[in-house]
Amino acid sequence: MKNSNSLLPELLQLFPDLRAQVYFKTTLTAISHAMEDLVLASTEQPLVIANFQQERYYRQESSRYQRIARRTDRVYVLAAPETDFASEPAPFATVGIEQADELAQEWHLAIVGENYSACLICREHAAPVGASLQGRGCANDLDSARQFKGFWTFDPVVSRQAAALLLQRIGDYRPDLATQLNREKQRGITEKLQLQSAESVSAELFINRLVTYLQASQHRQVKAYQRIVGQERQERLINRFTTAIRQSQTIEDILAVTIREVSQFFGQSRCLLARLPFGVAEPATTEYLASHPHFQPLLKQGQIVSIADVSQDSGIQSHLDLQARLAQAQIEACLLVPIFIGATAQNEYRQECLGVLELHHPSPYLWSLADRDLLRSIAERVGVELLRVDAFANLKQMNQQLAAIKQTQNNLIAIVGHELRTPLSTIQVCLESLDAEPDMPTKYQQSMVEIALTDSERLRKLIEDFLLLSRLESNLSTWQMESIDLTDSLSIAVSNLQAASQPRDLPTIVMALSPTLPLIIADNEALFQLFSKLLDNACKFTQSTGTITLKIGEVTTNFTSQISPQSMLKVEIADTGCGIEPDRLETIFDRFHQEEGFLRRAVGGAGLGLSICRQLVRQLGGQIWATSLGKGQGSQFYVTLPVLVN
Repeated sequence: MKNSNSLLPELLQLFPDLRAQVYFKTTLTAISHAMEDLVLASTEQPLVIANFQQERYYRQESSRYQRIARRTDRVYVLAAPETDFASEPAPFATVGIEQADELAQEWHLAIVGENYSACLICREHAAPVGASLQGRGCANDLDSARQFKGFWTFDPVVSRQAAALLLQRIGDYRPDLATQLNREKQRGITEKLQLQSAESVSAELFINRLVTYLQASQHRQVKAYQRIVGQERQERLINRFTTAIRQSQTIEDILAVTIREVSQFFGQSRCLLARLPFGVAEPATTEYLASHPHFQPLLKQGQIVSIADVSQDSGIQSHLDLQARLAQAQIEACLLVPIFIGATAQNEYRQECLGVLELHHPSPYLWSLADRDLLRSIAERVGVELLRVDAFANLKQMNQQLAAIKQTQNNLIAIVGHELRTPLSTIQVCLESLDAEPDMPTKYQQSMVEIALTDSERLRKLIEDFLLLSRLESNLSTWQMESIDLTDSLSIAVSNLQAASQPRDLPTIVMALSPTLPLIIADNEALFQLFSKLLDNACKFTQSTGTITLKIGEVTTNFTSQISPQSMLKVEIADTGCGIEPDRLETIFDRFHQEEGFLRRAVGGAGLGLSICRQLVRQLGGQIWATSLGKGQGSQFYVTLPVLVN
């Protein structure tokens, strides 16, 4: 750090009669410009030293200092650099100061000539609350309200002393300017002072400059007042519009209220509200500009289309049919705002375009940012209300769907009742026969016991499936996730299936496994349940002469992960069984679904197996789906599971 002391207290100590005051930045800007005008209006070549705090403040005044440099070659500009300010070519000396230097917080301008001198010495005193906020139209207003403490004077003694101190600071940063700085001191700082009266400085320059800034300040106040009035008018419209639209019970009422309120607000502009399902035929009327292919790509992306003069828009000029439509409707300017509403479906965020709000103007018209923001706010509210009315209109349809669901529930109860009653009846018959005929031959007794045990096992599995599915859907299951060799899990599931099916003949099971497979992250019990049920399902619908093939080894990438792309191991279980109709490949994973009608089923089961498989795979972080070419052409079930990351 070159200097740590401030110029302001040093001068106040040297000249006790000086009194520091607090100035707004706007005032200091006016004084600085008036002092600079002295240089531009005179024929002298005075010494000019300016300290701008930060380089960005100098950039705002760089053009003035280019002009000053054409009047005098004795110009020095100091600022804390933000680019290559200190080394860039300029017709005057640029001095880059350190951010930690006190000069980076100060505003100085010293002018020393033969017949006049002036200086402005200030230090930043306070910044307005919220000066750091970035907002439309706010940054400049807050910057102008910054406050500085210091003084300004025409006193030649004070001005020359201030210049001498600034030259000393310049010498600390730019030793290469030592010769030039010494010449400045000998030329104008240390030589005998000439008498200077107040009349030697023209007051007209300062008066005109201050009047100009007062007029500009008043103009900004008028514009701010107009902006506030406009915002208040827009808020009244939005509040009135929101109240009216919430009382609407039909889509037609919403459209009518929107068109009425917006038309009243924009006066000469005509308002239309088009509910356009993009990609279908145009509406019966050609008034809706949103139906034209030129606008649809932008509107689909949620962008506002704002055209101030259709005759000057190159895109419109390339469509003769659109030009003819605009001419027929006497439209010279237009504003199109899509009505978008966000919705959540299957844990994925999507947006749906419900329509377009259009404004047509009969003459060229420059749509302001406030106009676009207002129409966007109205479009958002219209979107919400359209969804509300649509939901209300769909209540009857929902009731019909509930009735259908109730009927389905009754059918499901019948399926479950059949699956429970059939094995229970068999067990009861076997036990009654054993009890009624104690002298029954041993081989018949053993047969009765085996039948009862088989059906009791069937009941046990059914109850376990009910409990397991309930825990999975309620997220009550806890899994011990660990690294697992998938080949071992499949081998155990196949062995268990073959042992449990004796003496029933199973289809041929072929395991086409890769010799080197990566480990996966899963729970052993969950994997056993998953592959046992998938294999059991394949065996049910495949004849004993058929084949079931297990394939593993393809590693895919799941890009839907919310954290990072996940490597997945893909397992395929293919059979040569009865197959599945393509339009039923999704419904087979629903609870209680039976590919065959439950009253004409050839195989047992309550339709829970595949639903349990889907829940298991989801909780293991994978995916499951099925493919089939149709009845009699077999089916393929695919499962992906996350691979262990090394």
